[in-house]
Amino acid sequence: MSKIIKFGEEVEGYNIPVLNEREIRAAAGILFLMMFIAIMQAGMKADFLMIKYAVVIFLVDISIRVFINPKFAPTLILGRLIVRNQTPEYVGAPQKKFAWIIGFILAITMLVLLVIVNSYSPITGLICFICLIFLFFESAFGICLGCKIYPLFNKGKVQYCPGEVCDVKSRQDIQKTSIAQILIVFGFFAFIFLLVFLFNDNFSVPPYDLFGIEGQAHSK
Repeated sequence: MSKIIKFGEEVEGYNIPVLNEREIRAAAGILFLMMFIAIMQAGMKADFLMIKYAVVIFLVDISIRVFINPKFAPTLILGRLIVRNQTPEYVGAPQKKFAWIIGFILAITMLVLLVIVNSYSPITGLICFICLIFLFFESAFGICLGCKIYPLFNKGKVQYCPGEVCDVKSRQDIQKTSIAQILIVFGFFAFIFLLVFLFNDNFSVPPYDLFGIEGQAHSK
C-alpha cells in the first residue's frame, strides 16, 4: 500500500522525493487547453456544459495527484508519454504538493458553485481566471506560482526548483537583458497599439469567400 499511496519518486542523488518537471508541464498544457476551450465556450456562447465536465475532470485528476499518487494521475501519465524521450528535470515534490492542494481547493469550490449549486458569479469567473494563469505559467514558462507561495508556509529551504531558481546565483551572459532589448519590447507593444489604432476598421470587415465554396454549398 505504501508503494501505491505516496507523493514523489525516490531518485538517487536527491535527498527528498522528486517529480519530473517535464511531464508536469506537459500535463499543465493539456489541462490549460481543456479549461481554456471550456471557459471560452461558457463566456462567448453561454454554454456551461463543457466547463462542468472540465471542472469534474480537473478535480478528479488533481485529487489523484494529492491524495493517492501523482504517477497514477491521467494527465501526468499522458504527459509522461508525450515527453518520454526527453531527459527528466527533477523538482522537489513538497512544493508541488502544496501547489496542487491550492488547485484542489479551487477545483472543489468550482464543483460546489458551478456543478452542484449550478450557478455562476464573479467568484467562479475569478477562480477560472486564476486556474488559467496557474496552468499557463506552468506550461509556458515552467513557473509554478503555487510553489512561489510555499516558502511562506515552510521554514525549511526549498529544494530542487525548476531551472534551479531556488539557488541564489548570478545570471550567465545569455540570461542577461540589455537596455536595447527592453526598448525593443516596449517598441513592440507600441507597434501593436498603433496597429490596432490605424487598422481596426479595416480588420473588422469580414473576409469574403475567395472561391465561393460556401455559396455553392447553400445553393445545393
